[in-house]
Amino acid sequence: MAVKIRLTRKGTKKKPFYRIVAADKEMPRDGRFLELLGTYDPMVEPVAITLKEERINYWLGEGAKPSTTVASLLKQKGMVQA
Repeated sequence: MAVKIRLTRKGTKKKPFYRIVAADKEMPRDGRFLELLGTYDPMVEPVAITLKEERINYWLGEGAKPSTTVASLLKQKGMVQA
């Protein structure tokens, strides 16, 4: 099973809120996921990003690949991936 760390969209129309999750790459965007790893709220100023750093490091160690958006969020929070 190939795992991706990606965003799932929540919230209402024109007011998005995202969860950062570890999910099987075959699952739909808002479908079943393995674990909730954090949140991302682009509607507040400054942008609110919360992460479970220990669990993200675990999944990255297991071979999970972050999406491009999640990779940029990790970089913003100082969790730079080589």
